[in-house]
Amino acid sequence: MPATRSLNVRQGQVVLMVGTMKGLFLFAANPRRDKWEMGGPHFPGSPVYSLAHDGSNGHRLFSSVDNPFFGTTLRWSDDLGKTWTDGTSGVIRFPEDTGLSLKRIWQLVSTGRNGTMFAGVEPSSLFVSHDRGESWELVRGLFDHPHREKWEPGNGGQCLHTVLPHPKNPNNIVVAMSTGGVYRTTDGGKTWQARNVGVRAQFMPVENRYPEFGQCVHKVVRHPSRPDTLFLQNHWGLYRTDDGGDTWKDIANGVPSDFGFCMAIHPHDPDVVYIVPLESDMYRCTPEGKLRVYRTRDGGAHWEALTNGLPQKNAHETVLRDALSVDRLDPAGVYLGTRSGKVYASPDGGRSWMQVADGLPPVLCVRAAVIGDPAKIRVPHAKGARPAKATARGPAKATARGPAKATARRPAKATARRPAKATAPARKNAPARRGSKTRSR
Repeated sequence: MPATRSLNVRQGQVVLMVGTMKGLFLFAANPRRDKWEMGGPHFPGSPVYSLAHDGSNGHRLFSSVDNPFFGTTLRWSDDLGKTWTDGTSGVIRFPEDTGLSLKRIWQLVSTGRNGTMFAGVEPSSLFVSHDRGESWELVRGLFDHPHREKWEPGNGGQCLHTVLPHPKNPNNIVVAMSTGGVYRTTDGGKTWQARNVGVRAQFMPVENRYPEFGQCVHKVVRHPSRPDTLFLQNHWGLYRTDDGGDTWKDIANGVPSDFGFCMAIHPHDPDVVYIVPLESDMYRCTPEGKLRVYRTRDGGAHWEALTNGLPQKNAHETVLRDALSVDRLDPAGVYLGTRSGKVYASPDGGRSWMQVADGLPPVLCVRAAVIGDPAKIRVPHAKGARPAKATARGPAKATARGPAKATARRPAKATARRPAKATAPARKNAPARRGSKTRSR
């Protein structure tokens, strides 16, 4: 097994957790996020499908760890990755009367309230912990739902992959699964209702394309300042709701394809959402061989391609549902990982990108954590100066020997005769594509 390299993470840094098919890698950078140091691999040889950070009482990093012989375990670190639990504590287990066993942990979410956490797992179920992951209980209201017997696995399994606790009302929780769709509880998990009106199931016959449940939802996000507004990436389809999920409307405006997996929302602006469109469910790669992150700044009315620093030739990449993440600094960092083992970072909300790593195992999930209070961390050159980015010779890369190096460009200067001008990114207004009937991962 490869030797594991530890990081000495300091207060004020950003930690980027990257789960891959062969273990967990950690990256650390200063607030400018132009130089990255790599650590790992932790749990070498084991797939890592879910990650989380809980900063409510110190900093605890969580990781699921799959093992083909011993099953899936939950591990955590209270020293930012230097040491990890051995998997014998924090066991997620189905009660004996269910007749089921845990196959995979797809989602880990910390609410930051009284140690409460949620885990979305396969087969599609929800678990809750009230002691920061040290013990877990099955949410029986969802498990005993009458729709359960008709939930079917997607291409990647029957997984509950999205958990969105309401930021103010602990009784309100939204979950999403493949397949099954979106479900919501307003009584703390005792009862659940399907919330899929307006979301299509493209793989179903035309007359059954908008069922009550059974949609293959890929990801859902919400902003804490506007919790009744949610955005949804479907197996064919981009949607928005403003009534907590009761009804959804299509917002696939000006994207090359409305098929994709990942979705992330800006930490400070509820109208800013990021996606990475893929060609189709039959060819799950970026359209035209261009790696483009698409961003809306008006809640889905328009989408624009973000490409500065990302490869735009022969880049047939795939980004999975949890391989897109943001941090909480200002300006916000945006991060993505690909199935080809590349990791990219943008320190300025997507305006420019640099390559953090190449040659990793296939990336399954990415999570960013700020060590310290983001509101108190000063980001150098946050205004005026352009952050470092990849050059024409190649993007900056982090290696096991040391941090990445990037070349900074000078900001535009205003003169007495003419002020500096900002260049707006171009928008692509191609019609959204529709797809075939193959189900997704």
